[in-house]
Amino acid sequence: MNTHDTAPKLTPVRAGFIPLIDCAGLVVAKEKGFAQAQGIDLQLYKDVSWANIRDHINIGTYDIAHMLAAMPIAANLGIGHVKVPMVAPLALSSGGNAITLSQTLYNELARAGANDLNDPKVSAQALATVIGHRRAKDQDQLVFGMVFPFSCHNYQLRYWMAEAGIDPDQDVQLVVIPPAYMVKSLQTEQIDGFCVGEPWNSMAAQQGVGQILMPTTDVWPLGPEKVLGMQAGWANGNSDTLAAVLRALDEAARWTNDRENQTELAQILAHPQYLNVPSQIVNMALNSGVSFYGDGVIASHDEALWLYAQMVRWGQTLLSTADQDVVRQTYRPDILFAALGKQTSQATIPNITYDFNPNDIEGYIQNLPVKMPKK
Repeated sequence: MNTHDTAPKLTPVRAGFIPLIDCAGLVVAKEKGFAQAQGIDLQLYKDVSWANIRDHINIGTYDIAHMLAAMPIAANLGIGHVKVPMVAPLALSSGGNAITLSQTLYNELARAGANDLNDPKVSAQALATVIGHRRAKDQDQLVFGMVFPFSCHNYQLRYWMAEAGIDPDQDVQLVVIPPAYMVKSLQTEQIDGFCVGEPWNSMAAQQGVGQILMPTTDVWPLGPEKVLGMQAGWANGNSDTLAAVLRALDEAARWTNDRENQTELAQILAHPQYLNVPSQIVNMALNSGVSFYGDGVIASHDEALWLYAQMVRWGQTLLSTADQDVVRQTYRPDILFAALGKQTSQATIPNITYDFNPNDIEGYIQNLPVKMPKK
């Protein structure tokens, strides 16, 4: 008898990802055999932009995807694009972004009198001073790259700037650039700075293209960064397959979070089919403050509402009770806990701080330097 005929048949699952450090969970689940052990043929597809990831999920060419934490929320609310019901049962990562500036702009901030550019409030005030000087000289506005309108990168840049009274919709230009194109865009002086995930900040610094100003954990110590997202219809119609994927990712996280595996992890991620950058850069980027799923990184309802609050703050949508109910139904840790055989009460669900009350989003926003009205 042909032994291949008796081998267990694997269930194919198509997963899209962007070449970033925090795709590690999916990559490790495939490369270390955790997905196969759960009966899953995890097929990974490297994509270039978050818009592509969104579109592939929308039309069903990907079953699941590495997604920005706010993407499934925006899809469920139908803001910025078509309305597509989505769920995110698991947070893949927290942190790991940084703000990187051109050397020219970094030097301008230093000359503006900033004695500690590592302090977000100090550097933001220095940026405000630079913007004022440039306006007085009738120079072009500074341009900052971020990866997607519904991204923590966008909100982190805005949050940082607004603390110094900078209106990010009036005083600078924010433009969308795919993560892997950030370094080249800075090198060719198309932009003056960017906020992106690793390894692209480390790559810019290593190549002498830019200067890392600060990790965004200095702005937001907590908060989800990437999630595992999918259409709600696929999740409901493939519950056993999804449970197997979540178990594989849970096993992959145990391996990934073991510091003894960091060198091997860097070598795996450095491969051309994944990040396609030197393993030394990947290893450096793994020490950038990124936290992977497990160890308190779980998609919670409060985190989803906090991201929704950022959308409301910056005029991407209006505050409504009905939408808040939709947001609560987007992050589904109950699906994860069921797959792992845990009760919700057994799991530690992180709480967003920042004086955020999920039952008073309006009050939270009113206590912030809120977006200035259009002039």
